[in-house]
Amino acid sequence: MTADPIQVIADLFAGDGARDYLGEPVTQASHMLQAAALAQASGAPPPLVAAALLHDVGHFTSVISGHDLMRGTDNRHSAAGADWLAQWFGDEVTEPVRLHVAAKRYLCAVEPGYFAALSPASVYTLGVQGGPMDVAERAEFEAHPQAAAALRLRRWDDAAKDPAASPPAFGYHKPLLRSLLRRPAPGSFHDRGRFSAQ
Repeated sequence: MTADPIQVIADLFAGDGARDYLGEPVTQASHMLQAAALAQASGAPPPLVAAALLHDVGHFTSVISGHDLMRGTDNRHSAAGADWLAQWFGDEVTEPVRLHVAAKRYLCAVEPGYFAALSPASVYTLGVQGGPMDVAERAEFEAHPQAAAALRLRRWDDAAKDPAASPPAFGYHKPLLRSLLRRPAPGSFHDRGRFSAQ
């Protein structure tokens, strides 16, 4: 019998998600739940709320862990998470997840003051993940159909580190996630471009 994907994800939040969030003052689950709450408060469409909720699942599903990332090895968690989520969700959910690290690199390159506002942990991982984008990378990022959504997700990601926040629990989001589930087309592949590894 195939496992219920929503329960699989819920188990990740309750298990690995209960751990500290890689140098930040919140757990990984709290960070993602905060991001989803910020997305919802901003009036984001349901797929983007789901992307905000699930953007860091790659820390749990990648062969290389988030703790390896903090030790200097890029775990490419955005691509790992997007690929894992693509079992059940479409591009409107998976591609902002895939691009959320690229969005940080992009903003560091184009927005004065953005880098200075990053947390120390995020500054450290930026270096591991490739640093600010060059001109060619920026042009490729801007051309991606989900670039604007990824930039919105990035803002919530950066803000979702408040140890005093009390976002809704994972169960609150189950109906939304279930409404977005789809059956994948067997054998289908996406052209993910250069940023698939980010």
